[in-house]
Amino acid sequence: MADTLTTSRGLDVPRKRIDFAAAFHRYGTFVIFVIILVLASYQSADFFTERNITNVLRQTSGVGIMSVGMLFVILTRGIDLSVGSVSALGSVLVAYYIQQYAPEASIGLVLLAGAACGLVAGVTVAYLRLPAFVMTLAVMTMARGFAFIISKGQPIMAGDNGQVLMTFANGYHFGVPDPVILMLVVFAVAGIVLNFTKFGRLVKAIGSNEEAVRLSGVAVPRYVLAVYVISGALAALSGVIATGRTGVGAPTVSTGAELQVIAAVVIGGASLMGGRGGVFNTLLGALILGVIANIMNLANVPGYSQQVFMGVIIMVAVLVQQGTQGFRFGR
Repeated sequence: MADTLTTSRGLDVPRKRIDFAAAFHRYGTFVIFVIILVLASYQSADFFTERNITNVLRQTSGVGIMSVGMLFVILTRGIDLSVGSVSALGSVLVAYYIQQYAPEASIGLVLLAGAACGLVAGVTVAYLRLPAFVMTLAVMTMARGFAFIISKGQPIMAGDNGQVLMTFANGYHFGVPDPVILMLVVFAVAGIVLNFTKFGRLVKAIGSNEEAVRLSGVAVPRYVLAVYVISGALAALSGVIATGRTGVGAPTVSTGAELQVIAAVVIGGASLMGGRGGVFNTLLGALILGVIANIMNLANVPGYSQQVFMGVIIMVAVLVQQGTQGFRFGR
C-alpha cells in the first residue's frame, strides 16, 4: 500500500519523506568536519588558538592545491599518482632556477615542468588508452628520479633570490597566510571552471558517461589530457610553496602526498568512478586531514602511530561518506 496522506477534501497525496542518505551525501563532509572540530576542541585547549589555526591552514595549503588538480582527474574517472613526486621536482627546480633567473621566470619554468609531467601522463592515458594507474605511477617514479638527479640527492639552497619566495610563503595579508590565500584562489577558480564553463561540464560528463560524450562529437582525449596537465602544474606549484617555507628545495618533499591528496578528494565526496565531486567539499576534505594530523601532534602521538591512526580515520570517513552513495548491506 502506497504511503499517502489523506487531505481534508478526502484526496490521497503522497507523503513527503526525508531522504537522509541524499542529505548526508550532500552535507556529509561538512558534518564530518564539524564533528572533528568539536572533538579537537575537547582534545586540546590549544587547538582554537590563532597560532594553531594559522599553522593548520598553512600546512594544508600544499595538499589543498594538489587536491584541486586531483579532483579534475578523478572527475574523468582517472587517477594521478605522480602529484607528490611532481611537487618534489617543483621544489628542487624552483630552488635551482631562482639562483639564475628572476623569481617570476623561475616559477613560470617550474609550472611548465609540472605541466610537462602531466602532459606525458595525459597523452598516454587519453590517446594511447593506457591505464592511468600504471602511467601516473611511471611518471611518479621518473619525476622523483629527476628531482634526485638535479639536486644530486642533496637539498638545494634557494639563496638570496629565494628570499622572495620565503617572504610570500611565510607572509600574511589581512591576517591570513599568503599560501592559504593562494589555495583559496585556486579553489575559487576551479569552482568557477567546474560549475560555469563548458570545460567543467564536459569534465563531469566524461566521468559520468564517456561514450555518450564521445558520440555527441566531443574530442574527449583533449579534455582528459587537459586535466592531467592541470594536475601536474598545480602539483609543481605546491612544490614552490614548500621551498618558500624553508628556503630549501628538497627531492624528498611531499613523499606519500599522493595518498593524502586522493583521500582529501574522496573524503570530500568525489566518486572514484568519476562524474561526481565538488570543489568546496574537496577543500573540506583537505582541511579534515590537516585537522586530524594537528590533533595527533597536539596529543603527542608518536609519528609511526600517527600513520596507523590516520589510515583508520581516513578509512572510516570514506566508508561513511561513500556508504551514502550506493553501498547496500544485507544482500
